[in-house]
Amino acid sequence: MHHQWLLLAACFWVIFMFMVASKFITLTFKDPDVYSAKQEFLFLTAMPEVGKLAEEKPFPEELKPTGKVLPDSRLVQPLVYMERLELIRNVCRNEALKNLSHTAVSKFVLDRIFVCDKHKILFCQTPKVGNTQWKKVLIVLNGAFPSIEEIPENVVHDHEKNGLPRLSSFSNAEIQKRLKTYFKFFIVRDPFERLISAFKDKFVHNPRFEPWYRHEIAPGIIRKYRRNRTETRGIQFEDFVRYLGDPNHRWLDLQFGDHIIHWVTYVELCAPCEIKYSVIGHHETLEDDAPYILKEAGIDHLVSYPTIPPGITVYNRTKVEHYFLGISKRDIRRLYARFEGDFKLFGYQKPDFLLN
Repeated sequence: MHHQWLLLAACFWVIFMFMVASKFITLTFKDPDVYSAKQEFLFLTAMPEVGKLAEEKPFPEELKPTGKVLPDSRLVQPLVYMERLELIRNVCRNEALKNLSHTAVSKFVLDRIFVCDKHKILFCQTPKVGNTQWKKVLIVLNGAFPSIEEIPENVVHDHEKNGLPRLSSFSNAEIQKRLKTYFKFFIVRDPFERLISAFKDKFVHNPRFEPWYRHEIAPGIIRKYRRNRTETRGIQFEDFVRYLGDPNHRWLDLQFGDHIIHWVTYVELCAPCEIKYSVIGHHETLEDDAPYILKEAGIDHLVSYPTIPPGITVYNRTKVEHYFLGISKRDIRRLYARFEGDFKLFGYQKPDFLLN
């Protein structure tokens, strides 16, 4: 009987110890999210500054910023602009591309850069990339007109009336001071699509009535680059491509003067390897880039970028294919060879569908 009581007591003791151990285990592991929450808190508090992210290891392919602003995201958008600037730095260091990425900061470049001293902003003009609207923004900021809506269209490009001084109008010391301390930006788009836009605007539609493009520049291109001498039509896109891809195009450029700004490379216009820009906007993501630029420049509370019509900034591959249809691969490859620096500096994909 005594042994039975001892056995019963031992059983009770084992059961009791098991219950205590079970309770301890439950208290420790009943909330599996507690550990994750602590880890997330540690991750957030240990995050490096945004400015240091570009020095980290490359993103896995599926996590790379795409250029679009995601809802409620505070990191993706700035990373896109940092990556654009980092890409420029890397391409500028590439000795193999030096002839395509570097240019002197000449008067030609300084003439392209407009100044807003009041808000310490420099804007490099890259024609056929929506620059008219950015000019309007700066005109308002400079105080020439109270609002964008009140600026007459014929004033925007009249540099005697629009109140936009060019950087070239300052002394060398003043130029260097502004280049070092001002907020600097410009906008790019797919290089070939920009050339199509320039051709249509200057040689086909010519909405601003600039007759010298059709009556002086076009005949000069046709005389040298048209293969079929019996063809009497006006300038064709094929003539334009052959002219731009010719390594000896400069002798004609000198005759055409500053009118070539509508189709020369971004490198020749803005010297991105020589001037350290604050932001590079892309026409294809302008809906996101315009507000970001205004905010970074500290003027978003003073002016808004004009409304962008839906779909106008989207890259149109079908249009590009249509314009290059029938143009020889040799001529397209020569054109790409000239604009390769623009493609690589700003992350535009090589148009293999045209080249191969």
